[in-house]
Amino acid sequence: MQDDRFDVPLIVKLGDTGNQLTLKSVHDASEFLLHHWPGKRTPKHRAALQACYDVMYGHKPAMAARRAFVAAARETDVLVHENVSH
Repeated sequence: MQDDRFDVPLIVKLGDTGNQLTLKSVHDASEFLLHHWPGKRTPKHRAALQACYDVMYGHKPAMAARRAFVAAARETDVLVHENVSH
């Protein structure tokens, strides 16, 4: 398996609690998509999950899954910040 870490982590809302979660890798993103997704399973959600699987199987770079996740997260309004500086 290739490196699945994001160059720039994503920060998302975790439920209605106001808590936030930092996603640093494709694995983190897929876990969020599978277990913490607050909205409907839309085509963008499914595309993001498929992109995560594609990275895990070495078919795409991590950036492709990150982009797909951001599109789905914007649609569901769970994205807090996509440009975290280190």
